[in-house]
Amino acid sequence: MFKRTWLKGLLLALLLPAVARADEGMWLPLLVKRLNHADMQKKGLKLTAEEIYDVNNASLKDAIVQLGGFCTGEFVSKQGLLLTNHHCGYDAIQSHSTTQNNILQNGFYAQTRSEEKANPGLFVDILVRMEDVSGKVLEGITPQTPEAERNALVQKRQREMAEAAKENGQYVAYVRDMFAGNEFYLFVYQRFGDVRLVGAPAESVGKFGGDTDNWMWPRHTADFSLFRIYASKDNKPTKGFAADNVPYIPKHHLPVSLQGVSENDFSMVFGFPGRTQRFLPAAGLQLTLDQTNPARIKLRDTRLKLWKEDGDQDPAVRLKYASKYANIANYWKYFIGQNEGMKRLKTVDQKTAEEAALAQWIAQDPARGQQYGQALNDINQAYAGMRQYNLSSVYLSEAALGTEVLAFASRLMPLYQQLKAESPDQAAIRKTADGLKESAEDFFKDYNPATDQKVFAALMQLYYNDVAKEQQPEIFQTVQKQYGGSMQKYAAEVFSKSFLVSKAKTEQFLQKPTLLQLENDPAFRMMNSIVKNFQENIQPKMQAHQAGLARANRLYVAALREKNTQKVYSPDANSTIRLSYGSVRSYQGRDAVRYSYFTTAQGVLEKEDATNPEFVVPPKQLELLRAKDYGRFADKDGTLHTGFITDNDITGGNSGSPVINGRGELIGLAFDGNWEAMTGDLAYDPELKRCINADIRYVLWCVEKLGGAKHLVDEMTIVNNGPNPGPVAAGAAPAAADGKATKVKIKTKKKKGEAAPATL
Repeated sequence: MFKRTWLKGLLLALLLPAVARADEGMWLPLLVKRLNHADMQKKGLKLTAEEIYDVNNASLKDAIVQLGGFCTGEFVSKQGLLLTNHHCGYDAIQSHSTTQNNILQNGFYAQTRSEEKANPGLFVDILVRMEDVSGKVLEGITPQTPEAERNALVQKRQREMAEAAKENGQYVAYVRDMFAGNEFYLFVYQRFGDVRLVGAPAESVGKFGGDTDNWMWPRHTADFSLFRIYASKDNKPTKGFAADNVPYIPKHHLPVSLQGVSENDFSMVFGFPGRTQRFLPAAGLQLTLDQTNPARIKLRDTRLKLWKEDGDQDPAVRLKYASKYANIANYWKYFIGQNEGMKRLKTVDQKTAEEAALAQWIAQDPARGQQYGQALNDINQAYAGMRQYNLSSVYLSEAALGTEVLAFASRLMPLYQQLKAESPDQAAIRKTADGLKESAEDFFKDYNPATDQKVFAALMQLYYNDVAKEQQPEIFQTVQKQYGGSMQKYAAEVFSKSFLVSKAKTEQFLQKPTLLQLENDPAFRMMNSIVKNFQENIQPKMQAHQAGLARANRLYVAALREKNTQKVYSPDANSTIRLSYGSVRSYQGRDAVRYSYFTTAQGVLEKEDATNPEFVVPPKQLELLRAKDYGRFADKDGTLHTGFITDNDITGGNSGSPVINGRGELIGLAFDGNWEAMTGDLAYDPELKRCINADIRYVLWCVEKLGGAKHLVDEMTIVNNGPNPGPVAAGAAPAAADGKATKVKIKTKKKKGEAAPATL
C-alpha cells in the first residue's frame, strides 16, 4: 500500500499543474523544467530550463560552488575567480592575519597571482549531475517491511549508489533523502582542494553594522570576499595546493550586470541552503520554543560576553576569537529572532490547526486511516518523551562542547578507546596520535586559556544549575564534595593541571600517549564523565522515544502531500544545491513602517560613528562617499546603491549565493535574512520574508575604487544590458528582451558518455 500511495502521489505531481507560490521553495534544479519554468518565465526569466540546469552542456549550475561545505560561491571570470560573502571567507582571512599584518582589519587584495594566499583544508564542490533514485532506493519496500529492515536496506542502497557514482575517487557523491525519507536523490560533485584568497575589504566595510545590524534591514554592508580556484594543468581537481597548479577554467561563469534593479524585477538565487524544518510538527515547534532556543540563547550569550570582555582588553585575543565570535553570534541572534517570530506569528497555533485538518482528512477514509492514522499520535508521544531529556542534549552541545578545552578533549575520545583496549594496537594508536597533532596545531593557533577558563566556569555552573540532577555527570558530584560546589575553584584546578591547555604539553603527550596520563588529565576526565553519562543515561532514553519518530514523520509528510494535491511542495533544505526565484520587493515590517527595496551609500554616512567599532567607516571610504565619487557604479538616479531585498527563499548555507536576473547576469550577493521573518526556516511568510543582498555595483566599487584592485574587476565579464526583465502581465506570453537587452549566451559542449538528465 505504501508503494501504491507513493506512486499515486508521483502520478498526481506529474499530471497536476505546478501551482506552488513562486516566492516559497528551494527547488531542485533537476526538476525546474517540469515544476517551475513556466512560472519563472511569467516573472521575467529569459533563460531556457536547459540554460539553468543541463547535465550534458554548460549551464548556470556550473558557475555555482559549495564553499567548504558551509557557504556558496560563484565564478565571475573564466580564470576561476570566485565571489562569496565576507563572513564566508572570514576564517580564511583571519587565519592569514597577525597583529603586525592584520588583513582582517585592514583588508587585502592580491596584486599578482603569487600574492594569492593558500588555505589548507578549504575546498569547493561543483555539481556534475544529480538524479532521482527514489525508485531504486525504495524498490521492494512496502508498509509491511519492518522499520529496522527498511532502514538497513535504504542505508545500504544509499551507500552503494554513492560509492558507484564516485568512480574510484574521481568524484564526491552522496544520496540524500527528501520529504522525510519519501524520496531520494543522488548528487555527484567534483571537489577542488586548492582555494586561494584573492581579496577582501576591511572588516569595517565587510562587516559594517556588526551584531547590531545582523539579520536587519536596511543594510549597508559590503559582505563579500574573493577567492580563486586552482586546478592541475589539465583543468582537473587537486586535493590541495601545488606550486604548478593553474587557475581553473569553469564551464560557465556569471556575467556581471551594472544595470541595477527595480521593484518587481525577476530574481533568482542559486546555492546550497543548509537546513529548514518546514515539516516540523507542532510538538517539535513547541519544544524548540520552550526549551531548545532559550537554552542556546542563554549559553551563547554567556560565552559571547566573556569572549568580548577579554577581546576588548587585548587586541591579540580579539584577533584569535574574531572568527569564532562571529560564528557563534550569528546564530545567537538568529535564535532570539526565531523565538520572537514564533510567538508573534503564532507559528505553533498555525501548525496545530494544520494537523487538526490533516487528522480530520485521514479519518474520512478507512484506507487513509490504516496508512496514516497513527502518525500524529506517534509524533506527539515521541516529543513528550524527548522533552524530559532535551536539555541534557542541548547542554552537551552548547555548554560542554561550547567550552574549548572540553571540545578539544572530546577529540581524544578515539585515542582513549584505543589506549584502553585489551590488546592495544600500537600502529593504530600512533596513526591516531599523529592525526591529533594537526588538530592541536589548529586548536592552539586561536586559543587563549585564560579566556576559556572563565567560559568553563560559567558554562559548567549553568549546566549544574539547569539540568536535572539525576541527568548530570558524576564529575559534578566531585565538584560539590571537593570544591564546595564552586565551579570557579574547579576551573582553576583544571586549567592549572591539564596538559590540554598547553600546546607544548599536548605535543609531548602525543609523542608517547599513555592511558594513565590521559585518564588523569582533569579536562579529559571531565569530558569523559560528561560523554559517559550522556551515552549511558541520556542517549538510550532519547533514542527509545525517537525510535518511531522517523517512520511517523515520513507518513506525516506523505499524508500532507497527498491531502494538499493543489500544492507542489519543495523539499526541506539539506545542504544540497537548490534554486529559488521571486522578485525584488519592498515590504511593510510593522504598522506604519514600510521599507524601500534598496539602500544607498548615504546610509553609510548616516550610520557612521567613530566611537562605535561596528559603525566605523575608513577615512578613504568617507572621502570617496562624501565626494560622491561613484564612477561607473552609480545608479541611474545618481546614487551608489549598497543593497537590495527580494522575496527569494533562502536560509543558512545560501550565504554568498549569487542573485541572478532574468538574463542570467549577476546583480547581487545574498548574505542575510530580515528580522521580521526569522521563523522562515520553520514556516514561510510570503509577506514578510526577505532575502538581503549586497548590490553587485557596491561590491565592485569597493574592489575598484576603495580597494584599488581594478585589475580584478577587469577580469570579470561586465555587461550593461538595459532594464532587468520584470514580470509578464497576467495572461501574456513572456516578452522578448528589448533591443538593448541581450540574453547571456551560455556556451555548451557535449561531453561523451554522459546520460541525459533523469526525470521523475
